[in-house]
Amino acid sequence: MPTIRRLPEHLVNRIAAGEVVERPASALKELVENAIDAGSTQITVRIASGGLDMIEVTDDGCGMRPDEIALALERHATSKLPDEAIELVATLGFRGEALPSIGSVARLTIESRPHDADEGWKRVVDHGMVTVDAPAALPPGTRIRVEDLFGKVPARRKFLRSPRSEYAVCLDVVRRLAMARPDVGFVLEHDGRRTISVQPREELAARVARLVARELAEDGVVIEAERGTARLTGVAGLPTYNRGVADHQYLFVNGRPVRDKLLVGAVRGAYSDMLARDRHAVLALFLEIPPEEVDVNVHPAKTEVRFRDPAFVRGFLVGALRHALEGAGQKSAQPPQAAAMNMWQVEPVAPAPSIGSLFAREYSAPRSDYQPSRVSETGTAWRSYEAEVMAQPAARAEAAEDASEEALRYPLGVARGQVAGTYIVAEAQDGLVIVDQHAAHERLVLEKLKAAGAEEAMNRSQALLLPEVVEIEEGACDALEDKLADLARHGLVLERFGPAAMLVRAVPSVLSKSDVGALVQDVADDLACNGDALLLGEKLDLVLATMACHGSVRAGRSLSVAEMNALLREMERTPRSGQCNHGRPTWVKLLHGDIEKLFGRK
Repeated sequence: MPTIRRLPEHLVNRIAAGEVVERPASALKELVENAIDAGSTQITVRIASGGLDMIEVTDDGCGMRPDEIALALERHATSKLPDEAIELVATLGFRGEALPSIGSVARLTIESRPHDADEGWKRVVDHGMVTVDAPAALPPGTRIRVEDLFGKVPARRKFLRSPRSEYAVCLDVVRRLAMARPDVGFVLEHDGRRTISVQPREELAARVARLVARELAEDGVVIEAERGTARLTGVAGLPTYNRGVADHQYLFVNGRPVRDKLLVGAVRGAYSDMLARDRHAVLALFLEIPPEEVDVNVHPAKTEVRFRDPAFVRGFLVGALRHALEGAGQKSAQPPQAAAMNMWQVEPVAPAPSIGSLFAREYSAPRSDYQPSRVSETGTAWRSYEAEVMAQPAARAEAAEDASEEALRYPLGVARGQVAGTYIVAEAQDGLVIVDQHAAHERLVLEKLKAAGAEEAMNRSQALLLPEVVEIEEGACDALEDKLADLARHGLVLERFGPAAMLVRAVPSVLSKSDVGALVQDVADDLACNGDALLLGEKLDLVLATMACHGSVRAGRSLSVAEMNALLREMERTPRSGQCNHGRPTWVKLLHGDIEKLFGRK
């Protein structure tokens, strides 16, 4: 018979370390969070070999006395919970497991000095054993070093990845924490090379652009919204500034970096009719909500949260993002001008023949009746070559209806012509604007459909001649049953039909030809993943976007100047007209200065 026994302390610490310290980045995250909670204004991080050999975090926080250092190395000892109200925790760390867990699987050195002390103190724990406990010389603050991580746990060490891969995760951890606290300065050095350096008391938008992508300063919109007791700030990239993976989406709740499915789903919903399905937005969002409305104690690493009212949070995020993106008007992420000019310069052009080859072709057999007094044939030969090789391009230009100085002040300028039956060329006060007529009109039609209430019309139900029974898991049926009213507003009418089946009586009219069983299963899966009926709304948005695409001006259609100018003016009045329904830009601009550089005038 197996007997129940109490585990020894060192084994308890190693088991706890398996939950808290998965890799070097996990230990780094705990140490930097401790430094932030200590009230630091400057934090310096040094790592070697991706954190496998060494991690050092130095801060100028409040510091610790010798007895506090010893207490901090005991399990479940923390200064971050002044009382037992764990649901009201306002600090990043509060479990009191990080330092003893790290000390049980590495050589941990803690040096600290309070601001009112004359000297500091040093304590070294080598894989659970205290080896040094003595005074130390250092400025006020704390310095913690982690060396030989998992050195005596080879089973864990061999599952770590290469130093380069581990460094990438460490870099992401520091980047997220630096974004969360723009009032704190951060420095990150890897193998002696400085990769992050940001100053304290920096503006949030500037800090995000510096750490995520400098293009966000031009290709992003600032988010500032409040609803009730919730507040949302941050920077969201324009739909035309997107990526193929979602690795540049940074989400924070009460200053804590999180990876929450609900928030990710809200971002997806906000960009649903502005991005293709395989593209992802670039953004950093900071949600502030009362502590009692969110549970941060659902994961040992504190990277997941649970909201008391998830529907409110999702609706708030979607509404705030959409409002900010609509405020951007026809703004679009523009390609780098230098790249645009380079593409122009390498445009293939038929090489001009030499004069010798011209004469060889035209006069290979001179006529016997040639007379010098006759008009030279050279000009005729050159014109013949032009007509044969340099054919007129597939474009046309017409006189602009209104070429006044006032008309040129329009953001998208005045139409000057059409190229290849697809692109409108317009002159603005500061440069040359090229518009993709199909992509632009596609967005205009979609916005008109929404404004005219077409989306509500799409949500109308079409009753099935014979109600269809869809068999799915009992838990999925329970989730669908809780959302019957919401689904009915989208046009999907369901009834419970036994423990593990749903009866479908009606579907949205525009989805009447789809697989009913697959539709219900997708909605159930989305409810399980996001806690709300997101996917059905996205399916309807996709149908609406398809309708807009088929109802828009097609590429290859000739437009008059009046039609071109009407399209430009409508774009200037329509929100989000800088991108089509798939996240592609609808217009680009070449500034006068860049065109002058192209021709060597500047």
